[in-house]
Amino acid sequence: MGAEHGLVADLLSVWWIALAAALGPVFALVTRRVVPDVVWLLVFGALIGPHALGLASETDAVGFLRELGLGLLFLLAGFEVRVADMHGAQGRHAALTWLVCAVLGVAAGLLLTGGQVQVAVVIAIASTSTALGTLLPILKDSGGMGTPLGRAIMTHGAYGELLPIVAMSVLLSTRGTWQAAVVLLAFAAAAVIVVALPARILRRLPLLGRAVMGASNTTMQTTLRITVLVLVTLMLLTAVLELDVALGAFSAGLLSNAVLQAVAQRHAEEISHKIEIVGFSLLIPVFFVTSGMAIDIAAVASQWPLLLGFIAVILLVRGLPVFLREAWTTTRSGITGTRDQMALGLYAATGLPIIVAVTQIAASSRLITGTTASVMVCAGAVTVLLFPLIATHISRSSPTPTDQVNP
Repeated sequence: MGAEHGLVADLLSVWWIALAAALGPVFALVTRRVVPDVVWLLVFGALIGPHALGLASETDAVGFLRELGLGLLFLLAGFEVRVADMHGAQGRHAALTWLVCAVLGVAAGLLLTGGQVQVAVVIAIASTSTALGTLLPILKDSGGMGTPLGRAIMTHGAYGELLPIVAMSVLLSTRGTWQAAVVLLAFAAAAVIVVALPARILRRLPLLGRAVMGASNTTMQTTLRITVLVLVTLMLLTAVLELDVALGAFSAGLLSNAVLQAVAQRHAEEISHKIEIVGFSLLIPVFFVTSGMAIDIAAVASQWPLLLGFIAVILLVRGLPVFLREAWTTTRSGITGTRDQMALGLYAATGLPIIVAVTQIAASSRLITGTTASVMVCAGAVTVLLFPLIATHISRSSPTPTDQVNP
């Protein structure tokens, strides 16, 4: 009877979450996507969660689905990043820009907390992240993926996803900093082996390789299953090593895409599309809805100055440095117009998944309170709602490249 009762509780919570996941895009379409789908998922999550109507709770089963959703979200983000762009001149400038943002974030955190180093690190990581996975649908819908602005967003977004995850794994680890760094290097080596091994086997056995590729669009879905195996393997490895699972998921996407691009670009695009179907149908919405369920709306409303303050911190330590670097230095992005540079700064300052992850770690470690975590997540949701909207309006209003005057 106990097991049956637990199953009913799990299914009831999943039913409410699935309802929220179904209503999110409907409301996004009704509002002409002015309010993005992900924001609606957070709103509905907050409504059905324990701090409001209490219709759903994060049971063990729901928590596991949430982790899988997080994994698929970061897997997709990794899939969309081109390793060549990260290694190029533009990528090196984007990495340097993030480091500048991180230093400013730590300084702002120390100032706000009166010198509490670990809390300052939490603030820095949260305020310097870029929600690349959340921005992807916006960029794809607007047709901006192939433009200089779109490529710059992807490059800044890649480092805005990867470096905060690495910082979380090293600086917020229960291990010492050097021990955590060694573990991180060990994970990097293992990740390369995990991704390269299947590709090497398929190359060494051409008949098997052709058979696997040929069955990729049948009920066997061979390439997708191998990709899922790589994802789960690296997530498991990060869990065993006590690193953040988002690191394993992002690495799985980044490395798998690099291998597939070397073999056949068509297969990379095909797998990415299939993962979108699997992820955005249920598991990724579960991640965002359950994130909303952790938000205490009443507590956030009572802390509205903190909410506005954290939004301002995100804009100042992430958005402003990206804009100034584009405006004052040569970053090889190809962006020359001031409006597009401002738009890039706003896109880069759009953060949510990393904010959710880092506040969850900080709250569980009692570095910050649950109320502060809720406020920070809400601030991330506001950036998702406002910053891309303003950036899209600014970039659409910018002159065409032929009308722009180079400095």
